[in-house]
Amino acid sequence: MHNENLHLWQHSHTFGQDLKRPGEVRTLIVIAITGTMMVVEIVTGILFGSMALLADGLHMASHAAALSINAFAYIYARRHAQDMHFSFGTGKVNALGGFSGAVLLALFALLMAWESVHRLLNPVDILFNQAILVAVLGLIVNGVSVYILGVNGPHHDHGEQHPHDDHRHAHHHDHNLKSAYLHVSADALTSILAIAALLAAKYFGLIWMDPAMGIVGAALVTQWSLSLLRVTGGVLLDQQGPESIRHKIKQSIEEDRDSRVADLHLWSIGPNIYSVIITVVAHDPGTPDEYKARIPKHLGLAHIAIEVHECATDTVEQLRHLG
Repeated sequence: MHNENLHLWQHSHTFGQDLKRPGEVRTLIVIAITGTMMVVEIVTGILFGSMALLADGLHMASHAAALSINAFAYIYARRHAQDMHFSFGTGKVNALGGFSGAVLLALFALLMAWESVHRLLNPVDILFNQAILVAVLGLIVNGVSVYILGVNGPHHDHGEQHPHDDHRHAHHHDHNLKSAYLHVSADALTSILAIAALLAAKYFGLIWMDPAMGIVGAALVTQWSLSLLRVTGGVLLDQQGPESIRHKIKQSIEEDRDSRVADLHLWSIGPNIYSVIITVVAHDPGTPDEYKARIPKHLGLAHIAIEVHECATDTVEQLRHLG
């Protein structure tokens, strides 16, 4: 066979990762907003001698750094999409960015809990008016950021993955975007809890509310972080894809009584993009292309490998009973 004919069986492994994702632009906008607020708070904190403003400015800096990791993941995946060193493209960089963001989110929650417990045991004087102003400013900035990252985004993700032909809903499973969304959501939650606690402390003398709310916030952020770690960790470790998709693949292959799926491996190689390896046994087997043609086109399968084996009729019957 001439080498020039090989292109008939070859295909690209970019799987759309060379295109700029909506989450990339949104994340860069939020970084700009967060960075601007960070500079304003640090500068005014130094000029006016306000530790509250300075502390919140440094807090903003930590989240700007975390969001920068998310932005880097988008850019890296897009620029290296054509790199043949990546067997199935750079889709998993998205999950890696989400996983890294979730780890930072967990560390942020740990620091929140540590500082809150310390202040609960060792109360400090609070400049209420100044602290409330900082919390309100932070809430406004983070509220805008949550809206930017959340429009048609992570808050519509209900866990079960349902790929579509044109990938219009791929952002539902953009783990990198979800990480950025959770970071600004954690900040917004912190601001809301802080405002409530500061008002309670100022008007009712409940000083303990400030650190107590910090502990509540840390617990919620930890829950978000663990959820994202579980999902992105599964992607990075090639966990089996959704049962609903595996069932449809098996059902389509076994539409005739003679063919049975002996082995099936489905795993994610990007947001709403899957690769699958299938072993089919049959008494009178068809070709791999014939079996591939049976599989529905809307399942998000970008890379399909089918191995076919001929076997005795009684073996097929045994597999039917096992299945």
